[in-house]
Amino acid sequence: MAQVLLIEDDPSIRRSLGLALARHGHEVRTAETGEEGLRLSRTARPHVVVLDLMLPDVDGFEVCRRLRADSAVPIIMLTARGDDFDVVGGLEAGADDYVVKPVQPRVLDARIRAVLRRGVPEHRRVESYAGLTIDRGGMIVAKDGEPVSLTPTELRVLVELSRSPGQVFSRRQLLELVWEHDYLGDSRLVDNCVQRLRAKIETDPASPVYVQTVRGFGYRFGPV
Repeated sequence: MAQVLLIEDDPSIRRSLGLALARHGHEVRTAETGEEGLRLSRTARPHVVVLDLMLPDVDGFEVCRRLRADSAVPIIMLTARGDDFDVVGGLEAGADDYVVKPVQPRVLDARIRAVLRRGVPEHRRVESYAGLTIDRGGMIVAKDGEPVSLTPTELRVLVELSRSPGQVFSRRQLLELVWEHDYLGDSRLVDNCVQRLRAKIETDPASPVYVQTVRGFGYRFGPV
């Protein structure tokens, strides 16, 4: 059972989604404003946050940025539109995934379970690559001996790429491996996550050593 914080200002959507997620086995706390959601995130320590972008006080983009500033909690954003402004803005603010309204509860439940699986430790294995250490069992990453704070999604992308150094992974492959779904070729989830990951592990994100772009194909893990 996951502890879910649902931040949604529409009372009918908040109630219906809360009841539906509870039926799927989750423990749900709700907030109707951004500020209330931020307070609850600090006190309730949810396993995942489901965040509406259109809020009456602090908009969802700012809430997402403030959550991400001091927390690696997975964030799934709800957007009334699937357009680039909402989606890209939310992903750049630090969201891990998005669902377009009207939301099917079973789809949202599947996305919640998927983001939570990204943080499940696997068999203990520690490997180092030119100053970057990845402890797959402890789900810990360090750069030059200093811990690096990654979200579960960023960590899973790094783990999947580093399993096979030098192998090129397409965006579609990474969507299936990490997000466990395919938005019909929507590469924004992958590209924004890689951008955030590089900002944390690369000495020079503009000239990445670890997560390299292979133009026209996707990404690979180096050095190779």
